[in-house]
Amino acid sequence: MTYEYLLSGLPELKAGSDAPISLEKLDELLDELLSPSDKQLLDLLRKPMDSEVLAEGLKAKNKFVREWFAFNQNMNNVLVAQICRKHGFDARQQIVGEGEVAEQLRTHTTQKDFGLNELTGDWAEMLALAAIEDLMQREKAQDAIRFEWLQSRTEFDFFSPEMVFAYYLKAVMLHRWAILTVEEGEKIFRELVADMKKGIRL
Repeated sequence: MTYEYLLSGLPELKAGSDAPISLEKLDELLDELLSPSDKQLLDLLRKPMDSEVLAEGLKAKNKFVREWFAFNQNMNNVLVAQICRKHGFDARQQIVGEGEVAEQLRTHTTQKDFGLNELTGDWAEMLALAAIEDLMQREKAQDAIRFEWLQSRTEFDFFSPEMVFAYYLKAVMLHRWAILTVEEGEKIFRELVADMKKGIRL
């Protein structure tokens, strides 16, 4: 199923700008116009990404959805591995999931780039995240990488369900940055480090 009518009527989203449509209005439109199978996938993307949701997403039938969850797992694992190294934690106990990136992070802890440059892909942006000291700027940098990934993955998916999913995910990021405060960003980071000290898998 394609969504020419829906996507043609939605305002353009630009990285770094305010979202020109409320999430309430967007949710209402999508719930009304998406097919049942596409809405089921969107509902998965709407869930907070904990370990259970991550596992579900990695097994989704839709390739875009699977790749989105894998991409986020990889980026979070790269950042966690670098934070562990900086604070003297055992990264192998904190890396989540399976796959070549997770395996590389667990087994190449002494290499500066964790051996990631041996794998296909451009890892420079992810590896640079840990060097950003300002926590809010780091969060924004992560979302910028996500935004760019969504743009590139749907560049030629005209009016597809995947383009609808990407639009929703980008809108959520723009709205999140409209309300996230410095204090909330610092709280997120403090909780991250505290969980690692307790040996909790992230």
